[in-house]
Amino acid sequence: MGSGHYFWAIFYFASLCSASLANNAKINFREKEKKVLDQILGAGKYDARIRPSGINGTDGPAVVRVNIFVRSISKIDDVTMEYSVQLTFREQWTDERLKFDDIQGRLKYLTLTEANRVWMPDLFFSNEKEGHFHNIIMPNVYIRIFPNGSVLYSIRISLTLACPMNLKLYPLDRQICSLRMASYGWTTNDLVFLWKEGDPVQVVKNLHLPRFTLEKFLTDYCNSKTNTGEYSCLKVDLLFKREFSYYLIQIYIPCCMLVIVSWVSFWLDQGAVPARVSLGVTTLLTMATQTSGINASLPPVSYTKAIDVWTGVCLTFVFGALLEFALVNYASRSDMHKENMKKKRRDLEQASLDAASDLLDTDSNATFAMKPLVRHPGDPLALEKRLQCEVHMQAPKRPNCCKTWLSKFPTRSKRIDVISRITFPLVFALFNLVYWSTYLFREEEDETF
Repeated sequence: MGSGHYFWAIFYFASLCSASLANNAKINFREKEKKVLDQILGAGKYDARIRPSGINGTDGPAVVRVNIFVRSISKIDDVTMEYSVQLTFREQWTDERLKFDDIQGRLKYLTLTEANRVWMPDLFFSNEKEGHFHNIIMPNVYIRIFPNGSVLYSIRISLTLACPMNLKLYPLDRQICSLRMASYGWTTNDLVFLWKEGDPVQVVKNLHLPRFTLEKFLTDYCNSKTNTGEYSCLKVDLLFKREFSYYLIQIYIPCCMLVIVSWVSFWLDQGAVPARVSLGVTTLLTMATQTSGINASLPPVSYTKAIDVWTGVCLTFVFGALLEFALVNYASRSDMHKENMKKKRRDLEQASLDAASDLLDTDSNATFAMKPLVRHPGDPLALEKRLQCEVHMQAPKRPNCCKTWLSKFPTRSKRIDVISRITFPLVFALFNLVYWSTYLFREEEDETF
C-alpha cells in the first residue's frame, strides 16, 4: 500500500510539473517574440538609415525583388489618357542585421505595421498622376521579418497612371498602358530592383472593364541614366483591347441608318419639295450632331482616326443626297423650260403651215417645172444618191442597254433620281468593303506585333 501511494504521489507531481512547464512555455514564447523585436530593433542596435549589405554580405548593391497583384482596374480614360488601378504591391529583400533565433521553428516570422522601423527601398511610380493608401479599417500594410533576415513589405494602394495612346485605329485599336517603378535616390551601385522569379505579376480572375479587355501583360526592365547616375527601373506593359460591340451599336449602326434614310428622298416625287428638303436637312443635322458628340468624347489629336473616316464619309453621303435634290430641282425646271420652248416652236410651225396652205389655195393655177427623174449612169449625182442608199441599207447598230433603259424616263430630273438610287448604295457598299478590310487588317497586324 505504501509503495502504491508513493507511486501516485510521484505521478501527480510530474503532471503538475508538466502543466506548469507547458504554461510557462506559452508565456515564454510570446515574451520571446517581444524580446526578439527589442533585440533586433532596439535603440542603438538598428539604424534604418543604412541600407542592407549586398548578396552574401558583400558591399554590392542591395537586391529588392518585386511582385504585384492587380486587384481592379476601374477606368481607362481616352480624353485624359490615363487609367486607374488598385493593386497589392510587394517588395522582398534580405537584411542580415534582422536575423534572429526561430526557437526551433516555432517562430516563423515577426510582423510589423510601422514601415519606419526598418530600412525601406525608395521606390516610386514614375508615370503616376495621383495615388493614395488605404486606411479602412486599419492601414492596409504589413512588414514580415523572417529568421534568416528576409523582409517582406506588402501594401494596398490605388494609383492613377498616365497612359499615352495612339488613336489612329480608334475604335478598332489596342492600347498599351505601362506601370513603371524606379528608385528615386539610390543608384544601381546601391540598389537594384528585380522581378520576383515565377509569376511576378498576378491579376484577379474576375477582372471586368466596361469597354476594354485585358489581353496580356509583359514585364521588363527600364533602367534610366541621368546626370546623377543610373537608376534601377521595372515596368509592366498591360495590353488592352477595346470592345467593339459598344461602338457598333452606338455609332456605326446609327450612322448607316442615317445614310440609308437620306436615300429615301430619291424615291419621293420631284415635286415634293418640302418633304425632300426637310428629310435632307434633318438627316444632315442629325449626322453632324452625332459627329460632334463622338469628337467630344475624344482628345483633340493632330491625326485622322478610323472613326473620323467613317463619320466623314457618312456625312458626305448625307450631304450628297441633299445636293442631289438641288440638282434634280434644277433639272426639273430646265425640263419644264425646254418643254415650253418646244410647245411654242410647234405652235409657230403650225401657224406657218396654215399660212402656206392658205397661199396654195389662193394660187391654184400656178405651174411648177418638173425636173427629169432619170439620170445617166455616168452622172455624179446618181452615184452620190446610190452611195447614200447603200449607207441607209447597212445593218442597224446593236442598241445600248443603259440608253434603252434610261429612255424609259423622258425627263432628266427623273433620270438623275433613278441613277442615284443605284449609284449611292453601290458606292457606300464599296466604301464599307474598303473600310472594314483596311482597318481590320491593320488591327491584325498590330496584334501580331
